[in-house]
Amino acid sequence: MEIIPTIRAEVQTYLIRKSLTMTEFGHMIDLNVGTVSGIVTGNRSISVHQLDRITMGMNLPPDYFYERYIDECIEEEPLNWRRISPFLYRCVELGRLDCLRRVVGMLLDNPIYLPSLFEVAEDSYKKGFTEAAAFLYENVAEGEKYQYSERLAVCQYRLFTIRIGDDQEKNYDAAVQFEPYVERLDEIDQLEALKDLANTYRSLRKWDKLELFAKALGDKAKIQYNLEQKKRHHMNKDNSKKPKFPLFAYWAFSHLLRAEACEGRKDYEQALQHTYAYSDLSWVNATDETTLKWKKKYEDWAVVNTYLNKLLSGDKSVLPDYVAYISSRKDEILPALDNILEAANRYHFDVDNILNQFEEEIISFLEQKKVEGLYTQRFTTERYTHFSRELAIYLLRKGRFSEGFTFLFSCLEKSAEANNRIQAIRCMRLFTHFKEHASANTKAVYGELIKAVNEDEE
Repeated sequence: MEIIPTIRAEVQTYLIRKSLTMTEFGHMIDLNVGTVSGIVTGNRSISVHQLDRITMGMNLPPDYFYERYIDECIEEEPLNWRRISPFLYRCVELGRLDCLRRVVGMLLDNPIYLPSLFEVAEDSYKKGFTEAAAFLYENVAEGEKYQYSERLAVCQYRLFTIRIGDDQEKNYDAAVQFEPYVERLDEIDQLEALKDLANTYRSLRKWDKLELFAKALGDKAKIQYNLEQKKRHHMNKDNSKKPKFPLFAYWAFSHLLRAEACEGRKDYEQALQHTYAYSDLSWVNATDETTLKWKKKYEDWAVVNTYLNKLLSGDKSVLPDYVAYISSRKDEILPALDNILEAANRYHFDVDNILNQFEEEIISFLEQKKVEGLYTQRFTTERYTHFSRELAIYLLRKGRFSEGFTFLFSCLEKSAEANNRIQAIRCMRLFTHFKEHASANTKAVYGELIKAVNEDEE
């Protein structure tokens, strides 16, 4: 068995090998000679800052001594948060999750460290170290699981946001797991959490869930808005927590989402009622730049969504205005084309001229270029799979089989990547329906694609 020298022994060996005095080494690493001497002789403990200076001076990787540091300076000494916390932050920064796990495991035996570990998790999350943050949140949540605490709810909220990605099955599981904790959050944080939950169910096309959380968002936003107006009326100094967006914007967004849920259920009349609700924000009296910006956004969205609901009801006459509206708004082109094709397929409209007009954009969607704009990449990916399937249906029905199969296969591939099984199955059924029009090469490509999908499933 290999005997690994202590940190102190290895530093001492280095000094002898390089013929360096402690004074000379101290000057190199910006530590005074007394500190270096105390560390080498074992008369004083080593801080992680001092360890990093020593490691740098020896031209070693910054985390070279970290495992031994745990053995010698943490496990063998009484737990000291002032010494341990800087080490945890360095483990996070350097991606040493193995060392992080070892030290956190020691701290979890004493619940007194849970609030401190939560702060490290929050700092790690804000700095973008999501893997380390997730590990810390999971452990804090486990330690708090029998407490009806806001800290536990925040942990679960952060874990929800970290877990959301391109896999639709995992997104659904993450949303369901987080649902019970929303009410435990601070009232202002609840608005963001409900918005995020609703948006997740929106991308999953779970219309009942979307309706449920969108309504809760609107109700809570209205309460907070009224409270805010009372404080202003009484000229009270307001030091309370501020929301990310104006409170009326959350209320308006709830109606926009509820309109979309109604559209998903083909209840276009009710969808219009929700659209009319957020189109009139004349009751919002503030005139600051942010308020005016959001009022204008919702007025614009109300216009386009009014066109949309009339179109999905079968009113073809709104198409010119709808197309004119989206032409100058790049972030609206993909969802609008998706809606136009859905209506065209349902009511047998001919929209060839519109497809020709946006041919360049459609090709860019097919080539999987990132779509910039108001929508999250997750929502855009889901929208693209729906759009490509609607376009495939339109083209196949018109006898444009080569193009139709191209978009069908793109939808199938994207659906498989996102673990969207329902959409993948719909693609397979559509191919079966038009299979007789597929060339031998097209059937071979389909076979390889299905093989890849099945391998992913396994």
